[in-house]
Amino acid sequence: MRTMLKVTIPVETGNKAIKDGSLPKLMESFMQKNKPEAAYFFPEGGKRTAMFVLNLPDPTYIPSITEPFFSGLNADVSMSPVMNADDLRAGLDKAMKAMS
Repeated sequence: MRTMLKVTIPVETGNKAIKDGSLPKLMESFMQKNKPEAAYFFPEGGKRTAMFVLNLPDPTYIPSITEPFFSGLNADVSMSPVMNADDLRAGLDKAMKAMS
């Protein structure tokens, strides 16, 4: 299932992780392992934030995806199922047929 993963890193933890080199290593490792279809990095609410869109094969992958961010960066992590435009069209088509 296409999933959006949002990672928000506390300032002090992020500062330390940049200084010791663990932040870029963790991000690169995550991206190599999970191959997100999109990755964005930006400040939000004064904190370093990353947003990834990836395929979640099943819920058992959640711990292996989130734990490095929890334990390595003390990050807030959220996940949401998402659709692209093609998924939305197909979903609306199914919904319209179900309503008929």
